[in-house]
Amino acid sequence: QVQLVESGGQLVQAGGSLRLSCAASGRTFSNYNMGWFRQAPGKEREFVASIRYIDGRTYYTDSVKGRFTISRDAAENTLYLQMNSLKPEDTALYYCAASGNLITTATAVRYWGQGTRVTVSS
Repeated sequence: QVQLVESGGQLVQAGGSLRLSCAASGRTFSNYNMGWFRQAPGKEREFVASIRYIDGRTYYTDSVKGRFTISRDAAENTLYLQMNSLKPEDTALYYCAASGNLITTATAVRYWGQGTRVTVSS
């Protein structure tokens, strides 16, 4: 089992920045691919970014490329999502995810966190 706990979500103005964190515990963090998803009110959960454990390769959905950066600190068992130039359409509940599979879709995810809310005001 892997337990994931997100933090860092808050209300921010458009153009601002936030850094989300995901603290992992349980099985060896470094052996899992990790990712971030988000779900806006009335919409389906969507992939945001992921990082592959074996080589650190990263993947992003088109709408966040150049604005968001995913990273991980294996020593601290923590995953991060640095979000810059935030837009109102980034408003959502952000979920941390872990899997032995490459994460680019929700069906690939084995473990989910409870989510942290990000609200971007215009």
